Parts: sequence; structure tokens; C-alpha cells
Amino acid sequence: MKLLFLGDIVGQIGSEFVGAKLRTMKNYYGADIIIANGENSANGNGITPSSAKYLFNHGVDIITTGNHCYRRKEIYEMMESEEFLLRPANFPDGNIGHGFCIYDMGKCRIAVINLMGTVYLEAIDNPFSTIDKLLDEIDTPNIFVDFHAEATSEKKAMGQYLAGKVTAVFGTHTHVQTADETILSGHTGYITDAGMCGPELSVLGVKSEIAIEKQRFHSPVRFVESDNPPFINGVLVEFTQNNGKCVAIERLIIR
Repeated sequence: MKLLFLGDIVGQIGSEFVGAKLRTMKNYYGADIIIANGENSANGNGITPSSAKYLFNHGVDIITTGNHCYRRKEIYEMMESEEFLLRPANFPDGNIGHGFCIYDMGKCRIAVINLMGTVYLEAIDNPFSTIDKLLDEIDTPNIFVDFHAEATSEKKAMGQYLAGKVTAVFGTHTHVQTADETILSGHTGYITDAGMCGPELSVLGVKSEIAIEKQRFHSPVRFVESDNPPFINGVLVEFTQNNGKCVAIERLIIR
């Protein structure tokens, strides 16, 4: 079976480009299921019911998020009720939403776990301890992890920690696709960052001149999404459904 994972979708321009290309990509690559990180899919960052529904309606099966999952209050009700809209599982108990889901594909079931790193991000629960508990609960070998983290060292550590335990680990958050896709321990697909879906000529999706001003002068600015032509960054993995083994991983860039 094949799974297509899309890196952070940025704003309306990224969402619409994904919407325009996704069904063709699914057919071309033979993807059986599609996961996308949608935490920045709304303009002005965060995710809204409108941007989430747009992605679901255009072929995304499961949406993961990250540190911006609660930025827009209007998403709270949907995050509570929609089992395939995830937030990081290691947010403390009492937060709304779901940190993982089980997706029944008929011939197999897959688990998708959303985790967030703690290096240079909020000091939430330990992601390593959290996933240990989740792996004890999950009864399918087909397990995919979106690890939304800032530090490459933390992502690398999580990949090595989960080698042989899960089907694939996809790093997200930094919006720059890394060229280190591999299969760890002959079992677990891994990439440090899947990249982003949004305006290519930008600074992580933001208008370059605004990001440059912020970094030159350290003055307050309002980030605005770039309106330059978008691209899609993602990862295609092929796995054996009876044992959850990743047998191929391919990094994708669609312009």
C-alpha cells in the first residue's frame, strides 16, 4: 500500500494549490491514503473549520497539526468532534481534541499519531513518554507519526527511537524539505522535514520583504503570506500492510 504525506500547508494559496493537484497526484502515485499537516492552512496562520473542510473535501483523509493547533478559537468545536483532525498527543490532559486516530481502510487499519517536540517550543509533555503509552494501546502494525518539532536533533532522536516500532516518522514544522529520506532499521521510513505546501519564493510562506524586515530590525511586523507561485512538498511511502514495514520512501516536489 502507498501513503502520501504532505508537509505544512500554508495559507489559502497553499490550500488551493493542494486542492487543485491532489486528486491527480493520488492517481499518478497510486496513493491509498493521504495525510497533510494543516496547522497553517488558514490565512494569518492556524487552522479554521473552513480551511480544514476544504482540505477534507479535496482529498485529504487525515489532518495533523502542531504548535498552532489552538491559535484560532473557531476550530475548537471541530477539533473536539472530528476524529481525523488531530492535535499533538503530548498536550497535557484536559485539552480538547485527539492526538491519534485509527483509520479503517477495509483491508487494513492504520494509526496516525501527532506529536510535538519540546526543544525551542512550548514545554508540553515529553513526546517520547507519550508515544510509549500510545504504542501500548494501538493494535495495528501500520503506524505513522507526524513529529512537529523545531530542532533537527530532536527529530533525528525520535526517528532513531521509533526505528522498528512504527511504519514511518515524518518531521514537520520548519517548512524546509530535508534531503535525508531513508528507511531506518530496514523497517521505518523517515525524513527530518517533509517541507511545506505554499509559495515557494518566500520565507517559510511569508512575504520575503516582511521576514527580512523582522530579522534586520527586530521590530514588530504582521506576517502576510506571499502571493508568489506555490509548490507542494511531500513524501510517498510504500508499506507492507501485514507487518507495517516501510519498503520504499520517495521525497516529492511538485511545482
